[in-house]
Amino acid sequence: MTDLGTDGWLAAPLRTGRLVLREPEARDRGAVVELFTSPEVGTYLGGARPREEFERAVPETPRRRPGLFVVDLDGAMIGIVTVDRRAPEHPRRVRPEGQETELGYMFLPHAWGHGYATEACAAVLDWCAEERPGEPVVLCTQTANGASMRVASKLGFTEVERFEEYDAEQWFGVRHPA
Repeated sequence: MTDLGTDGWLAAPLRTGRLVLREPEARDRGAVVELFTSPEVGTYLGGARPREEFERAVPETPRRRPGLFVVDLDGAMIGIVTVDRRAPEHPRRVRPEGQETELGYMFLPHAWGHGYATEACAAVLDWCAEERPGEPVVLCTQTANGASMRVASKLGFTEVERFEEYDAEQWFGVRHPA
């Protein structure tokens, strides 16, 4: 098991060859605002949020919680990876009782195309395998988001189903434990 601190967060960040996955810090605020208000990032996520509104809503130190990883490259935030437990009543599931772990990720446009999403998500999936052994991990993305579909494939996710939601075709996949 990963060493957790007293508040349920990692006692030490996760590290890959190029990246550090850590909890949010005050220095990340500008990048968090940029991530959620970027028109490019919002393309497949329902659109960018209004910058002024988001500036008011984000605290000086962005919200931290177990399962939210800031992806840090050379001391700067380039994205986030999240793992959350899906609600048992969620209509898309791979287990009868639901509550699968769901992987999510968002990266700033300047970080696209360098393999950072795959590298960061692989580290988080390894962490999940330690923390929740034997559990499948699910992922949902728009089929039109070719880059996200490639990341899902590289990480070993396989298609469960496609469905229509938010006026777009969605892809629901699963990665079963090794």
